[in-house]
Amino acid sequence: MNLTLQIEHWLSAHKKKFKDSNRPFVTLSYAQSWDGSITTKTGTTLSLSGEKSTRLTHHLRSLHDGILVGIGTVLADDPLLNVRQCPGPSPQPIILDSKLRMPSSARLCTLIDKKCWVLTTKGKHVEPSAGLEIITVPADGAKRVDLTTAMLLLRNRGINSLLVEGGANVISAFLKAKLVDVIVLTIAPTLVGGYKAITDLGLMTKQQLPRIAPLYTEHLDDDLIMWGNLHYSESESAT
Repeated sequence: MNLTLQIEHWLSAHKKKFKDSNRPFVTLSYAQSWDGSITTKTGTTLSLSGEKSTRLTHHLRSLHDGILVGIGTVLADDPLLNVRQCPGPSPQPIILDSKLRMPSSARLCTLIDKKCWVLTTKGKHVEPSAGLEIITVPADGAKRVDLTTAMLLLRNRGINSLLVEGGANVISAFLKAKLVDVIVLTIAPTLVGGYKAITDLGLMTKQQLPRIAPLYTEHLDDDLIMWGNLHYSESESAT
């Protein structure tokens, strides 16, 4: 069985076992260098995945109902978040944008088959022609979108599985909130010394650190693909 099908079958099995009706099943997936960098500095773009790893990412997208990134990723990369390099349906694009900075020129505003959902704490009016659906969510203590409420909202809108791709603030927020169930990580054979994927999680002891178990690894050309289940303590596992 090739790697793509291996991960698909593993992912499908865990999605079937997922029983939480208050939120979607959440897969975290992103690419980093060997030193944990996702780009040279915040606000810049750096493509780290090889061609086959990129195709794997697009296949993962096709296996989820929704795909979520933060506004920083939109401003830096102007992504489409669709499936282009493999067969299958494109997921619903969802942006975390607490201050509603989504530019009307973004490519996500021009999708033909669906509107991009923008989760924000602001209630600003946006013209219908913008190609966006603005969804107001209560703020958390840091005045950002409250993720627990947002996940319930997405589940109620039919998003039963969600792929989270970044950037660093979003990745860290989902881990801190213990909302990630599984992870698929691409590690490129390069050293960047730049902006890291995970920031301070506010944890003080080794026992509190999120742990991946069981852990699977395989090479895909020059890249190393790692995947597994997230566990947040000795007594609490995500799935």
